[in-house]
Amino acid sequence: MYMFRYRKLVCASLLLLGIAQMGEAQSELGLTHSGQSTGQPPFPLLTYYELPNPTPTDTNEWRSVKGVKLSWGSTDIRYSKEKPAPIDRLQKQIALTAWRGERVLAQWVVWGDRPLSSLAYTVSDLVHSAQKDTIKEDALLTGFVRYVMTDELNKDGKGGCGSRPDATAFDSTLVADPIDHLARELSLDRHTTQAGWVRVWVPQDARPGTYQGILTVCDASGEVGTLSLKLRVKDRILPSPTEWAFHLDLWQNPFAIARYHQVKPWSDEHLACMRPYMELYRDAGGKVITTSIMHKPWNGQTYDYFETMVTWIKKADGSWSFDYTVFDRWVEFMMGLGITKEINCYSMVPWRLSFQYFDQATNSLQEIRTEPGEAAYEEMWGALLRSFADHLIEKGWFGITHISMDERPAEVMQKTLEIIRNAHPDFKVSLAGALHEDLSDDLDDYCIPLRIKYPEEMKESRKAKGQTTTFYTSCEEPYPNTFTFSPPAESAWFGWSAAKEGLDGYLRWAYNSWVIEPLLDSRFYTWAAGDTYLVYPGARTSLRFEHLISGIQAYEKIRILREEYIRTKNYRSLKKLDKLLSTFDETTMEHTPASETINRANRILNQYGPMSHR
Repeated sequence: MYMFRYRKLVCASLLLLGIAQMGEAQSELGLTHSGQSTGQPPFPLLTYYELPNPTPTDTNEWRSVKGVKLSWGSTDIRYSKEKPAPIDRLQKQIALTAWRGERVLAQWVVWGDRPLSSLAYTVSDLVHSAQKDTIKEDALLTGFVRYVMTDELNKDGKGGCGSRPDATAFDSTLVADPIDHLARELSLDRHTTQAGWVRVWVPQDARPGTYQGILTVCDASGEVGTLSLKLRVKDRILPSPTEWAFHLDLWQNPFAIARYHQVKPWSDEHLACMRPYMELYRDAGGKVITTSIMHKPWNGQTYDYFETMVTWIKKADGSWSFDYTVFDRWVEFMMGLGITKEINCYSMVPWRLSFQYFDQATNSLQEIRTEPGEAAYEEMWGALLRSFADHLIEKGWFGITHISMDERPAEVMQKTLEIIRNAHPDFKVSLAGALHEDLSDDLDDYCIPLRIKYPEEMKESRKAKGQTTTFYTSCEEPYPNTFTFSPPAESAWFGWSAAKEGLDGYLRWAYNSWVIEPLLDSRFYTWAAGDTYLVYPGARTSLRFEHLISGIQAYEKIRILREEYIRTKNYRSLKKLDKLLSTFDETTMEHTPASETINRANRILNQYGPMSHR
């Protein structure tokens, strides 16, 4: 269970450590990718100030707002900072439904015609109607929903890929996304809207029934108001995230954390800083450890490029040796957190076919340009793979390690596979890229874009062999996607879509490949804003990340129900599940928001009681 009170203490201590290490030398002001001054020291952690709002406040929109308004809102809405919340009738009570072990979400909103100084909130324990059980504070995540700079899709509206060297070429706005559990209070100007987040992670041993709690919001002048939260807990159990079947693969970037926290890579301080981020990944059901076994496998497509975790050494006699100290330190750290299913190693075929190594003969770093099919390539990678296989076998990791590539052509993959098999015939291989049906048997973990569909017979064949079959989204999909301007519910779509298509899970290339100042400005010079990360410094979660988990939970609930109905021969309920899932068609999003489809499906799914087959 997510012991949030403990996590807050751990995270706060780490952040204070990071601030102390930044010291006097970094008293200059930070800069974003667009060259905009942040107005504060670089790399804020515990507290920070949002960038100025580029959208002016239209006072005419506020004329009807008298006093301060407080209401429950929708978790599907990114409330605009400069506009009154679009809530005509204040909602003072909200009712949620959850399985035991499930996380459910709520968002409250405050706005008014006067400043709110030292705005703060408290959430009480949730008390069972029988007054015998409570869901306590450590099962709650609460925080202000903060604002970060974003941009938009490409002008043709068909995706978010491509160079963005000039920030003025795209509309930029402040958008609600980071969930700031570290800020205990905020001060707001008049005519400002501010949202807050409440997530309840229901204990697996919670007594079924109805619970109630109170959210209290106040400012320096006194109490602003209260809201009631009612939670119906059903007599069904969702397993712990480490036991979820859903295969979540979000590529982690340890180097971004080292840069932002200003610590030496792979030091004890670095590992301490990484812990709360990787616990968030684990608690989302993360299954894969991302490793880089050569220098810049993606040619620096992120601000903090991936350095190699394996040291390549060419000896004076021309033979090769390899040091796995960093690789081992990273893998052992992640496995110690409970992320143990898969290790993916990038990349034998990097985006730039240049390989760095330390040359003992010249006592210097050297590079060699070579590619699959050339003797030099086969010689150096054959040496690495044979050594690597021996090392992995010794560590007991060989069976879960994959030699991984992404977006490589079929003919290149064939040449690469031959080298891998010559080095060790039992190496596992993964690919995230286009659909190559003739490669399927060789790929233990295969991931293709959402817009491309696996043939049914291919999915069935892979399932029978125990292979992992997933999909991914990137900057190419206009929707559904995880940009900071994407509707939050689109992140939940992926779990539902995987359930519909009979796939094992979802991959996103960037869990935390941060831009320069990710808390303040999510824009990047190559991809649409937010494409490079889902969580924020300070181990802050986001609207996108919370919805992603909600979709994965739906996948698990559907899996559990489906298994039950097959076992009990309840074909009527199976047919209902299939009908529910048939509504998930991403091509309809142009006229039907993801939230509409998901909310309707959730209402139906929550009707399935513990004995619904009777």
